[in-house]
Amino acid sequence: MTEARLVWRAADVLDVITENASTRSIVLRVPGWPGHSAGQHVDVRLTAEDGYQAQRSYSIASPPERPELVLTVERIDDGEVSPYLTAEVRPGDQLELRGPIGGYFTWSTALAGPVQLVAGGSGVVPLMAMLRHRDLGPTRADARLLCSWRTRGSIIYFEELEKLAAGDRGLEVAHTLTRESPPGWAGRRGRIDAAMLREVAFAPEQRPRLYVCGPTPFVESVADALVLLGHPPGSIKTERFGPTGG
Repeated sequence: MTEARLVWRAADVLDVITENASTRSIVLRVPGWPGHSAGQHVDVRLTAEDGYQAQRSYSIASPPERPELVLTVERIDDGEVSPYLTAEVRPGDQLELRGPIGGYFTWSTALAGPVQLVAGGSGVVPLMAMLRHRDLGPTRADARLLCSWRTRGSIIYFEELEKLAAGDRGLEVAHTLTRESPPGWAGRRGRIDAAMLREVAFAPEQRPRLYVCGPTPFVESVADALVLLGHPPGSIKTERFGPTGG
């Protein structure tokens, strides 16, 4: 990635998709977009009438194969950017963004071996880009996704993930809820720890590529548990965000 590519571009809003009560996916057409890798992000900048500007980073949810860019944004109530993106943006609007940014937390279908994805809440967004990329690729490495959510209603992409896993024997998707146990829930319950990872994730001897994304405490806890289970620290790539990233 060269600095010359990181220019601000006007992006046209084509569609807005409600994912859950606090999360929306924004479908964008970005003239001059140079392309991206699964796992990268962009900066979005808003400018008020008085000239005040605020910007935040958001992961790209769409795979490199699609011409449209999709950002999935979760509302942070005291944020400066996400409340506007999740409540005010409409098709026909324009957003200002720059990217793609980041080369470390990326995955490509050209990489060999199984891939283990672990998400905390909206940390699933860049991992979803990886699974969508995998689904469209010429080959499919075995993949597993483990997601932690507070409640059933907070899950993002549930139906799409179910559909992807149902049609692909090489993909396993598991969800766990930490704050409720609703009637009829067939998934897991409780926080992701070493015991859950031992049951759900690829074993160290399978030498998976590991990607962990979510709030900082979640990422640190999961990474520590993976190392405890025997995964080499160098095989674990992490992406984290804090509570002020909205």
